[in-house]
Amino acid sequence: MRLKVLLSLVASLSVLAPVAALAQEPTGPTEDVIVDQGVIRPYPIAVLPFAGQNGAELSSVIRGDLRRSGFFDPLDPNSFIETGLTLANRPNFPQWTSVGAQAVLYGSVTPRPDGRNDFGFRLYDPYRQCQLAAYQFTATPEQWRRIAHKIADVVYGRMTGEQGLFDSRVIFVAESGTQLNRVSRLAIMDQDGYLPVFLTQGDEVIMSPRFSFSNPDEITYVALGKDYSRIYLYNLTTGRRESLGEFDGQVLAPRFSNDGSKVAFSIIRGGNTDIYVMDLGTRQLSRLTSDPGIDTSPSFSPDGSQIVFNSDRSGTPRLYVMRADGSGQRAISRGGGIYTAPAWSPTGNLIAFTKQAGGRFSTGIMNVDGSGERMLSSSYFEEGPSWAPNGRYVMFARQTRAGETRLWTVDLSGRVVAQSGYDGRGSDPAWSPLLDEQPAGLGVTQGADSCPT
Repeated sequence: MRLKVLLSLVASLSVLAPVAALAQEPTGPTEDVIVDQGVIRPYPIAVLPFAGQNGAELSSVIRGDLRRSGFFDPLDPNSFIETGLTLANRPNFPQWTSVGAQAVLYGSVTPRPDGRNDFGFRLYDPYRQCQLAAYQFTATPEQWRRIAHKIADVVYGRMTGEQGLFDSRVIFVAESGTQLNRVSRLAIMDQDGYLPVFLTQGDEVIMSPRFSFSNPDEITYVALGKDYSRIYLYNLTTGRRESLGEFDGQVLAPRFSNDGSKVAFSIIRGGNTDIYVMDLGTRQLSRLTSDPGIDTSPSFSPDGSQIVFNSDRSGTPRLYVMRADGSGQRAISRGGGIYTAPAWSPTGNLIAFTKQAGGRFSTGIMNVDGSGERMLSSSYFEEGPSWAPNGRYVMFARQTRAGETRLWTVDLSGRVVAQSGYDGRGSDPAWSPLLDEQPAGLGVTQGADSCPT
C-alpha cells in the first residue's frame, strides 16, 4: 500500500514559504515530505551512531535537532537490524524498510594528520534504494557539536526543500535571583540550549538583545545602570562593546536594519516615546515618529524598506507599519486585545507578535497587511517572539504563575511547542541568522545525489 507522509500545516498555504517535495517516483512508501500544513505524521528516519571520536554524541545531537523540528521521528537505535555501516558500504535496504525507516543516515569521524577530523556522512532512501546526500566536513575535534548541527541542516534541507536552522545561536537575558532582586546577564547559547556563555556580569539590567542579520558576530542591546540607559553594539568574536552615545531620555528596544547599517530604537523623552533610527556609519540620528502615543519595538522588513512597530496612539497598543523614513504610518492589526513586540519574519511575508486578550498572553503571526491573524501558542504569560533563520519557528519567553521564565519554541503550525534545552531561567530571546550559509571554513565537500528529483 502506497503511503504518503504529510508533514505540515495549519496555516494557510499562501502565508508559508514555498517548499519542495521529495522525488515523485512511486517505487516505495517514501515519496513526499510536504511542508505545507501542520505535521500529521513525522518522518521515520534512522540515524546510526557515527563511527569515531564523539560519533555517538554527534548522532545524538542530530537526532535531537531533527526530533525538535517536528518533521522527523528518529527511530530507536535498539530497533536497528543492521549496525556498523561505514562510508564504504551501502545499506541493506530491505532490512531498513522492515524496521520502518524511510531514510537512513550514517557516517564516521576520521582523524587527519593536521589534527583536524573529517566528518563524512551518507543519507539514503531505502525504498528507492538511492543516495539522497553525501557530504564531508573538515573541522577541529572541538567543533563536533557544530558539525552535528550542520549535518542536521543538510538532512532537513534535503528532505523538506527548506533552508535549515540548526547551525545558529540564540542570545537572551539569563535571569537569577528573586523577583524583587532579579539579576540579569546577557547570554548566548546554541539554538538547542547547549553551551550557554554569559557575556555580562550581572551588574546592569540587560534588555532587548538582537543580532545583526548581516553579521552574526554583531549584537545590540540595552543596558540600564544606576544613572544611565545605553544602547551597546557588542562583537561576539572580539568581546568589544561600544555605546551608541548618550541620549536625553531612556532608550528602548534597539533593532538592526537587515543590512546592518542602521539601528532603530525608541527614546522616552518628556513623557513621550518615539522611534528614532541611527546611521551607524555617520551616527546621524533621525526621528521617525512624533505621535503623542507610545511608539516602540521597531522591526525592519528584510528588504529594509518598511518598519513594523507598536503604538497606543489609538488608545490601545496595536501594530503599525511605516516606510523606513517614517512616512506612510498605518495600523495593520485588526482584532481586539493588546498587541506588542512585533518581529518581521526573515521570509518577509509574516509578522510575529505578542497579544494579550481574555486574561492570557499569546504568540501569534499575521500577514504583513494584518490579515490572516492566528495564535500559535497561549499561556499565563509569554512575550517577545523571535524568528528562526528559516522563518519556520518562533522562540519566545513563557512565565509561570510562580514567576519562573523559560525559553520556548513553536512552529508555524502551532503543533510543535517545546521548551528550550537550556535549563536555566531566561527571557527576551533573539535567534541568529545561520552562522555560515556557505561553510567554506569547514572544508565542506559534497558528493553525488543519486535519487531522481
